Amino acid sequence: MLGLQYIRENKEAVLEGLKKRGFKTPEMISQIINLDKDRRTKQAELDKHLAESNLVAREIGSLFKAGEVEKANSLKEKSVISKTTIKKLQEQLNETVSLLFDLRTQVPNIPHQSVPVGNSDVDNEEIFSAGKIPDLGAGALPHWELAIKYDLIDFELGNKISGAGFPLYKGKGARLQRGLINYFLDRNTAAGYKEVQVPHLVNEDSAFGTGALPDKEGQMYHVQNDNLYLIPTAEVPITNIYRNSLLNISELPIALTGYTPCFRREAGSYGAHVRGLNRLHQFDKVEIVRIEEPKNAMLALEKMIEHVKSILNELQLPYRILRLCGGDLGFTSALTYDFEIYSTAQKRWLEISSVSTFNSFQAERLHLRYKDEQGKKQNAHTLNGSSLALPRVMAGILENYQTPNGIEIPPALVTYTGFDQIK
Repeated sequence: MLGLQYIRENKEAVLEGLKKRGFKTPEMISQIINLDKDRRTKQAELDKHLAESNLVAREIGSLFKAGEVEKANSLKEKSVISKTTIKKLQEQLNETVSLLFDLRTQVPNIPHQSVPVGNSDVDNEEIFSAGKIPDLGAGALPHWELAIKYDLIDFELGNKISGAGFPLYKGKGARLQRGLINYFLDRNTAAGYKEVQVPHLVNEDSAFGTGALPDKEGQMYHVQNDNLYLIPTAEVPITNIYRNSLLNISELPIALTGYTPCFRREAGSYGAHVRGLNRLHQFDKVEIVRIEEPKNAMLALEKMIEHVKSILNELQLPYRILRLCGGDLGFTSALTYDFEIYSTAQKRWLEISSVSTFNSFQAERLHLRYKDEQGKKQNAHTLNGSSLALPRVMAGILENYQTPNGIEIPPALVTYTGFDQIK
């Protein structure tokens, strides 16, 4: 959420940022500013009446002690009227605060100045590419056919057990999946990220804190009896470790990594672009999360990008990096870089990682603050990235490493899989 003080002091910049996003109701900013002014006026009036009521209460006590019962009872009658006024003011204030909070939750983050103007993914800006796209010839198979041919993934069994979008890995497919998870975690911990294992279900406060609610409510699986949500990404539970926290500056930066399954209700439409592992309801992902001082957040983002690049370079997969335009930016993000690998068999790019900075947007919702050098409380900045999402990495390896004699395993993974080829 955007801070109220920030909105008040930077109204034009906020409106300009929302314009870059294509935000449909910019008048909401004026409503927020007016409601905030009304809130502060009501709060001042309430505080005044509460102070007067406390003075009257003390005076009544003194009169009773002094034996001046008649004067005390007369003041008590006035006190009852004052309490009625206070109750009415409190109800009005609560209503204003509730409406103000509701409006603020509907306003997305302000894009970083480097975010390009655009309305959709076609307007995203390619900033980097690496790796050679292999020439596999006319007989190259997409990963879903390779998975069947080599008995690695059974989509029909997954459908039988759960439904479409829930693949079942087996044999060397399962071992490759497990090897990728361990490889990503080892690479992340070697880079200074502390590994954590987190719950796979979160409460409403946690989902709200990182922005999954209310923005992505329809995309999350909800356990109604317990009012818990299956996580869409490890970002949610990992970042919420520090919800309602006041950190010392000496504790920053915080760098965490964790593996979790991820659950998404909306898996997309039918067609080749969502076949196989391209889009799933359940998938595995290793995440990295950082909590930083504001002055260090952009440098931390660059380091996260370089880290993900180093992993893809080791896997020797062709990839590119896109800077997302305003219209394609996630609700909570100020700046996002998407990593895509090239699927040679499908002849298209597949997103395998998003690395984002949220500035103080999540921290405002999470009440995640730190004390600076002067002891002043400040919102921290949060960042996160996929390092990496497994389904499309798996698809990329199967497709790009296929040969007439089988599927080669990237050398960096052989220690983790225990085999160097799938025959």
